[in-house]
Amino acid sequence: MLELHARMAPHVRDLTAAVVARCRSEVPYYQDVPDDILGEEVSRSVAAVLGLLLRALRDDDVLDPGELTELIAWSARRAEERVPLEAVITAYFVGAQEWWRALAVTAEPAELVEAGANLLGCLRAALPAVAIAHLQAHEDIRRDDRKVRRALVRALLSGQPHETLAEAARVTIAPAYEVVEVRFPQAPPAARRTVRLLQSALDACTGTPVLTALDHTGGVALLSGTPDLPGLVTRIAEAIGRPVLATAARAAEPALLPDAADEAGRVMEIVQRLGRPTGVYRFDDVLVEYQLARPGSGLVRLAAKLDPLNAHPYLIDTLRAFVNRGHNRRQTAQDLHIHRNTLDYRLHRVTALTGLDLMVPAEARMLAAALTARDLA
Repeated sequence: MLELHARMAPHVRDLTAAVVARCRSEVPYYQDVPDDILGEEVSRSVAAVLGLLLRALRDDDVLDPGELTELIAWSARRAEERVPLEAVITAYFVGAQEWWRALAVTAEPAELVEAGANLLGCLRAALPAVAIAHLQAHEDIRRDDRKVRRALVRALLSGQPHETLAEAARVTIAPAYEVVEVRFPQAPPAARRTVRLLQSALDACTGTPVLTALDHTGGVALLSGTPDLPGLVTRIAEAIGRPVLATAARAAEPALLPDAADEAGRVMEIVQRLGRPTGVYRFDDVLVEYQLARPGSGLVRLAAKLDPLNAHPYLIDTLRAFVNRGHNRRQTAQDLHIHRNTLDYRLHRVTALTGLDLMVPAEARMLAAALTARDLA
């Protein structure tokens, strides 16, 4: 198709301008690209691809390995520049449409079928290679981004300089954060999938990528603003299909993040040792328990109040359920799957063996504190 090649060659400049103009007006990504980049770098890339199509007409062939290698290199550079793959693919099809329109006007009827097959052959050769190269480069970039973001979280939580890492990660540090520690009472399967789901749930809740340090057991997330933490934990549990235990502490400024992380970690230790139900806990929710957890003779002596129940572990379980339910007999009986009369009998036995009456407020508080001391001892 040497004659068609000669007739198409003068159109490459105008076709380049037409493709760039359509990308600007039809592809959302290119609408935000500065004019100088669109007029220079993008135009050069479009002209180069059209040049490959022109060469294919001259040699009556599709793209050769060297040309595919060139396209792959271009696609990798576009990925490094954060150009979305859908924008790249759309630009190729816009170019193909404009090329076909020019062919329809320029080619003789006898040439058109072969020229169309040639164009489709070029697209068939180019697009899979371009997509694979772009995705591979994008995955490499994402892997590097994750490393930088993890390093940024470590720096923030340890009080180390973080400005350079924040710039590298393209993250604007918020004026304040909720430091949220997340744990799974039941270890979930598929560790990598769990981490991805947890990150996705956090990102979806906030509408922006959340800074995290996560593994298959949970981890720490830094949430800006004033997020709905109970709602967030519910959505995470639904996404992962496992119960979620969370603790939170407020950092009024980035410099206080290490203290907030330490506080959230101490609260998590308390609620895990106490076997608290899933949900969100703050320091104020476990203040008494935190003080009771301090080692000393008082803690040992308090825990010993329940020693008479050692031979009857079901009575300890009954007392714990009763305390956790705020002394609500109906709900406690439901939790334990026993009759109310059975519950009353067991609570009477607790009183008889310990000498502490659950009907006397001061003694009921003593039993609850002794239970906490026993769990934390």
